[in-house]
Amino acid sequence: MTAPGLTPQYQLPIYSRPPKTWTQTLNGTLFLLSFIPGCFMIHAFQLLFVLPLKLVPGALSKKLYDEGIRYTKGAFAALMNLMNHWFAPTRVSITFETQGQGKLTEEQIRQIVERDASGKVVALHLPSKSVIISNHQVYSDWWYVWCLTYVAHTQKDVFIVLKKSLKWVPLVGPGMQMYGFVFLARSWASDRLQLAKQLSKLGKKAEEEDKSFTFILFPEGTLVSKDTRPISRKYAEKMGVPDFCNVLLPRSTGLHYSLRALAPRLPTLKMVDITIIYPGIPPKGYGQSYYTLRSIFCDGIPPPVVHMHLRIFDVAKDVPIGDISGSNPGTIPNGFGKSVAEVDFPESEKITFDVWLRRLWAEKDEYITEFLERRTKPNGQRAVEIPLELRNKSEIARAFCFFLPAVVTYGCKKARDLLL
Repeated sequence: MTAPGLTPQYQLPIYSRPPKTWTQTLNGTLFLLSFIPGCFMIHAFQLLFVLPLKLVPGALSKKLYDEGIRYTKGAFAALMNLMNHWFAPTRVSITFETQGQGKLTEEQIRQIVERDASGKVVALHLPSKSVIISNHQVYSDWWYVWCLTYVAHTQKDVFIVLKKSLKWVPLVGPGMQMYGFVFLARSWASDRLQLAKQLSKLGKKAEEEDKSFTFILFPEGTLVSKDTRPISRKYAEKMGVPDFCNVLLPRSTGLHYSLRALAPRLPTLKMVDITIIYPGIPPKGYGQSYYTLRSIFCDGIPPPVVHMHLRIFDVAKDVPIGDISGSNPGTIPNGFGKSVAEVDFPESEKITFDVWLRRLWAEKDEYITEFLERRTKPNGQRAVEIPLELRNKSEIARAFCFFLPAVVTYGCKKARDLLL
């Protein structure tokens, strides 16, 4: 709470905030004692109950393995929302726009936003097969975007691109590998085939099994900061284009290859462009000076609201990814033999997509500037506000996989003691 007349702490840079209080220390301690065991329970569930299915031949065991992984991915999304609810309460404020239509009508919004009898938002009917892109200000961006998929009921089928160095981070690294996340070495010569191959496989599987599919990607590649801003400015000068005020120039290559790999295998694929704005960050300010995962969850100073403006594009109609007629949806790029359309395509198509994405980012930058100047949604857009919390109390146990790994471990220990 903030005393009357005092500036809320989220509006102060982290280095200017008052010394941490005992309540903040307690909040941080309880968060770590909840989140880390939660991650352990989820990964232990994978190792004890899901991974052994890999060793059993047959279609049934493969299906059970896939469903087990989806279950643990959903459990992690529930854990994140539980952490929001218990230690860093916030809500998302969402506005919608579709390509060619502008802001949506009330009727269109009602088709997207599902409410219960009391008027509370219980679900968002966003595209079930989509690539989500967003500006990147703080590390919590990916956290809140994944929490958004929980509201959209697509949280079990989320895939993210990560640095290869994170692959073996204790506890979370192996878990993310089992989630099927894409790890890249930041060497495009080798990464492009790996990206196209893995996404083609995931997209083909999602379409054949009629599962949802959400691929999250940040085209800027890194956070806006005092270190990355000069790099973006230098890149803009090299390209002969203006630099932006609130975002970095996007790198189009990874997104372009991703869309070309997925589009032939997911005919209904949509691209959801999210513009995230956090309160308290001044114009041209750096988000990480105001929000870090530690300050949000350990210090208990979350953004009171996370503003998200969603623009929805039909990839086949609205996004210039180029000619993919040479792609074969039934095959996966392997780097051998003749070239495949997902990996090798004309330079002119790359330039066209790059210009299109840069224009999209220019509109995003303009939207953020207007929002920060007016402190309200541009064009009088009506927002839908959703608290980030669990749907019901029964989900608390689900977030910890019903503590089954702990129960099994305890049972095994007791059995061993009896035998000895």
